[in-house]
Amino acid sequence: MSEELQQAVRTVVHDCMGVRPGEEVLVVANPATRELGDALRDEAEAAGAEAVLAVMTERDSHAGEPPKTIAEAMVAADVLLAPTVQSLSHTAARKQASESGTRTATLPGATVEMLARVMSDDMEKLRQRGHRVAELLDRGTEARLTCDHGSDLRLGLEGRVAIPDAGELTATGAFGNLPCGEGFIAPATAEGILVVDGSIAGVGKVSEPVRLTIEDGHLVDATGAEGAKLMELLTVHGPDGTNVAELGIGTNEKAILTGNILEDEKILGTAHVAFGASAAIGGKVQVPVHLDVVSMRPEVTVDGTPLVLEGRLLV
Repeated sequence: MSEELQQAVRTVVHDCMGVRPGEEVLVVANPATRELGDALRDEAEAAGAEAVLAVMTERDSHAGEPPKTIAEAMVAADVLLAPTVQSLSHTAARKQASESGTRTATLPGATVEMLARVMSDDMEKLRQRGHRVAELLDRGTEARLTCDHGSDLRLGLEGRVAIPDAGELTATGAFGNLPCGEGFIAPATAEGILVVDGSIAGVGKVSEPVRLTIEDGHLVDATGAEGAKLMELLTVHGPDGTNVAELGIGTNEKAILTGNILEDEKILGTAHVAFGASAAIGGKVQVPVHLDVVSMRPEVTVDGTPLVLEGRLLV
């Protein structure tokens, strides 16, 4: 294991999760992510925990539920680390685990190289940025996202609680994404146009800007072959698949555009919108899909207060 990966794994287990001797730690991986799963399990064991690695078959989509055996183990564990290919973040199983008190970090699509690089950001500054973003979203009633490509999307925020994703997962029932670096919220309403010039989960980097049309809180049209692929991935799950599930703002200085949505959505000064499941982050829709799309240089305001401008975080 490289020194950089060792440091990243130590940061995850000790700084982010606060694993203590005697705790039960469950690491859930797929065959393709076994190396990272082993590294996390070994570090948790070295911390004095009773650490278990469970390897499961990949799911059909992000937010696809794990097998019942693993779902029950997630509830029983003190700490859950999930370096899986498809995200467990927006599953009912993850939500139940959090409600039972399990401290959880999901690492969907994380690679050894990515974790080592992106987790090297200054954690204190990253946490400050994440909290400032979440506080502004939390106080707001409406966010507006525009960009030079023609985006003009309005998202209602009333009645919803924003969440900082800043690697602070030591409290009972805490949940977050690693590598970390965003503030996000599940919008109550959404209407307008969003042009994606970064990447699309399940598709990768876009070859040209993709224009998404959103009406009454749902994605109703997407341009080009990459837009058609996104629509296909969402609509197979019925009307709830196209639900506007999330607005997030990236806060990680080390993240770069790779086509892997786990990292792309964390890029400092970017914005991402997700479709599908929102129940696990304060919304009302539970469906086995959650796909993010990234806008690289947006202008985002909350009740008229600037939050992001052309790739710069303003708070």
